[in-house]
Amino acid sequence: MKLTLKIWRQKNATTKGKIQNYQIDGIDPDMSFLEMLDVLNEQLINKEEEPVGFDHDCREGICGSCSLQINGEPHGPDRGVTTCQLHMRKFKDGDTITIEPFRAAAFPVIKDLVVDRSSFDRIQQAGGYISVNTSGNTQDANAIPIEKEDADASFYAATCIGCGACVAACKNASAMLFTAAKVSQFALLPQGEIEADRRVLAMVEQMDKEGFGNCTNTGACEIECPKGISLENIARMNREYLKASVK
Repeated sequence: MKLTLKIWRQKNATTKGKIQNYQIDGIDPDMSFLEMLDVLNEQLINKEEEPVGFDHDCREGICGSCSLQINGEPHGPDRGVTTCQLHMRKFKDGDTITIEPFRAAAFPVIKDLVVDRSSFDRIQQAGGYISVNTSGNTQDANAIPIEKEDADASFYAATCIGCGACVAACKNASAMLFTAAKVSQFALLPQGEIEADRRVLAMVEQMDKEGFGNCTNTGACEIECPKGISLENIARMNREYLKASVK
């Protein structure tokens, strides 16, 4: 495959970026999208040019760090996959592919396609955990009966990998789906009930502090989410927030 790549290049967080064009040839349709970028970078290095900076780690769709905006879509044209799981067979020979970082004020660009998503970490740190006193004889968690429906819903919420596709897909750059998933995975379980009120209030407050936009229920976040996190989690978080606010 021969492709034209239009890639966002930005030296650092303080400089102005721009789109640069690259021609690449000999791309196998069975390559992953990141492998294609590896080929490009190898060519750039051989020509003593600066390689394109992009984030990646597991390359197995687990970590969510490979977040790229590809032809205007978070993680590209496929569904239910991260960028590292996107294969070049989703494109055609001769295609022009535009590659940009996720765009959101709360995700500032560090370099090229790499953005700072530590805002998600701060939301998680605000309340996305359970505090348990383990001194003495504690009850075995497996001894607490939980409805299978609730357990399954909690598990599905916990599959959120925090990639930020929901933010990138949202016209308001809202982090409601991410925050709701992190609230829901505990709100559905008895272990999370003790800190439920404090958790949802703290996490929503931190989300607002980070500068994310508001949710207007367009549903783009759920469509682009590589793990298929449901909008039902946002409704659950809103209920939890309302209950906590009243208390």
